[in-house]
Formats: sequence, structure tokens, C-alpha cells
Amino acid sequence: MRLYLLALNPTDSVTEGFLPAAARLGLDVTVLTDQPEAHRRVAGSDIEVLECDVRDFRAVISRISTHHTPDAVFTNSDHLQTQAALAADYFGLPAKDWRTALRVKDKAQMRRHLAASGLDTVWSTELTAGQDPAGLTALDVPYPCVVKPREGVASEDVVLVDGPEELVLRCKEIQTRRPHVHLVIEEYLAGELYTLETLGDGHVRHVLSGFHTRLSAPPYFIEERLVYTPHHPEPVVEQVLAQLDALGVGFGVCHTEFVVHEGRARIIEVNYRAIGDQMDLLLTRLLDIPLFEHVLRTHLGQPLPADLGARADGAAVVDYPCAQSAGTLTAAPEAADLTVDGVELTYRPLREVGERHELYHTNRDYIGVLRAIGPDQETVERVAAEYLAAQRWEFTP
Repeated sequence: MRLYLLALNPTDSVTEGFLPAAARLGLDVTVLTDQPEAHRRVAGSDIEVLECDVRDFRAVISRISTHHTPDAVFTNSDHLQTQAALAADYFGLPAKDWRTALRVKDKAQMRRHLAASGLDTVWSTELTAGQDPAGLTALDVPYPCVVKPREGVASEDVVLVDGPEELVLRCKEIQTRRPHVHLVIEEYLAGELYTLETLGDGHVRHVLSGFHTRLSAPPYFIEERLVYTPHHPEPVVEQVLAQLDALGVGFGVCHTEFVVHEGRARIIEVNYRAIGDQMDLLLTRLLDIPLFEHVLRTHLGQPLPADLGARADGAAVVDYPCAQSAGTLTAAPEAADLTVDGVELTYRPLREVGERHELYHTNRDYIGVLRAIGPDQETVERVAAEYLAAQRWEFTP
């Protein structure tokens, strides 16, 4: 059976998750990408990599049509869900509804759709590429508000603003750096930030678990730590699932971010793919299920079991040490796999010593990731904190 996997840059989710899972399922894999050399460097020799303008669904369909017959078309990229859905549908293969993929990727459209459903109304407006942000001062904007790219990821250019002058300034800053980006300005939703991880085949949907997210100090929204949450309160889960149902989300894997304030759950964004930044690798280990294989099976048209047999007794935390200034990384710990007091520690550097980076105020400021899994949350958090305190990262301006 032939799996076509659409990708932009290589990610841990693909190279360490989906490609090995495809091999275990006995699938022949063709990676379609606009960065073929990067994928050839990290993919196994048995993985076929072809160049393709994967952002254009027409190019994807043409490339597949002139190659092997497809049995599945899949992507874990935020940016390629609609293209993969359209291509799969063209070949009559199981897929996400392209309308849903587009609806949740476009944050303004998502807000409009949820408001029309009657489940949640968030004040928001759009600033199209090239539009003068000065016009925003004439609107009754609720402050504080959040500015973010309409189709953004990884907290890129997401910022909290407190008044009209700052709003105009921040929008102009983003437009200068990224003149083609469309922005969304929306009311700030108060509450603690959580995630809900789900997996469905269009008929059966499993709630896998979630995380409690700690963010950096305002005005930015960098995810610095995620604490594993096996079970959210049932009323909260019901609210989030109702909103996902309204959006049409139900096929494949989905990573949803939401806040809870006074018992009310409100969606921040829906990422119609597996949770990233190595969290999906952690989740597979915690749940003790072949998560990546299950995801691929849904795209092959195979139904999910009524019971995944997932564990719910683990404890875990993931920490992301972040750069605090621009400069060249001159000292940093190496990769490590340790067991301390029954806690499995996995540290992976995300920047190499000698690399120079600017300060982005996004997830691109991550310099490493520490995954810790253990028998109870108190021990896990203690061991993780002790490990991080013993490490040293140095930047030279």
C-alpha cells in the first residue's frame, strides 16, 4: 500500500513518529515536499522523497497522478491540511473534510463559524495585508486584546496589547516584517490554558488526554511548560467537544488549545494534526498505544477500536528552556537519556552550539526540550527542576 505524506520542513513528528509507524505497518512511503534535500538527509533509504509544490493542491494531485496509485494521502503539517484533504478526496480516499481543515486553519473563519453556531462569540476583526492599522482606532476594540496572524503557528507574532496606540504600533511592526500576512485582532480570553488531544475515524472519537500549559509573561505567549493532564473535568471536555463538533472536527488526530475561566471552556485555536514539539512522542509513551499507527490507519480507511487500551496512570512534564537574548549559543548541554528516582528524563537540544539566533518571542526561542515521565507528578516535577537547574546555557551577543 502506498502512503503519500505531504511535508514542508522535516519535523520530529514525521521523522521519529509517522515514518517509523508507516514502516511498522508495511507501507510504501512517498514524501512530497518543497524541501526534498532536507528530508533526504533525515529519512531512511527506503523512503522515496519527491519535490513538489505542496502548498498547491493542484500540484499535489498532478504529482500523485503521474506516479504510484495512492492508498492514503496524509500530512501532519498545519499549513498543508486543506491541500492533503483536497488531494485525498480527489482520489476517493479517506480524508478530513477540506472545509473543516480550512475553517480551523483560518482563525477568523473559525471565530465566525463558532459565533454562527451559537456556542461562543468572541469579538474579533481582521486586518488584511497592506491595510492601514490606523483604521482600527475607530472600532470599539475590547482591551486588552490579542493580535495574531490569521493562519499563524507557534505563537509567531502573537502579542497582547493594552490600548489603541499600541495596537497600531504592533500591527505595523508585524506588517513591516511580514507584508503579506493577514492579522486577526480579538478580545483576550482570560483563564488557564489547556489542551485536548483527540483521535477519530469519522464514527468513533477518542479523547486521548490533555495538558496544562504554562505561558511566558505578557505580552507574549510562549509555551514554556506543559503538564500532563490525563483527564479534564467532564463538563469542560463536553464543552470543547461540542465546539469541535460545530467546526466539523472528527477525523484523524487533533490538538485543541482552550482556556477555562469560571468553568467555561473557550477554544483558542484548533490544530488539525498531532500535538508537536515532541509532545506526541511523549503522549505515545504515556498512553502506551501505537498512536502514530492509529492515525495512519484512519487515513487508510481502517476503523479505530472501540477501546484503544490507553493507560491513564502516568505523570509527566515537558519543559522548554528558552533563549533570553539574541546571540550565538556558546555553551549548552548535550542530549541525555537518564533515569532519576524512577523518573525517565529525555533531553534533546534544539539548537547547536555555535548557531546564532535572534530573539523571536515565539516557540522559535526554544533551545532544548526536556521530557520527564514518572510515577507521580510531585516526583516528576522535582526531578525535572533539579535537572534543569544543573544545566548551563550561554549566549554571546
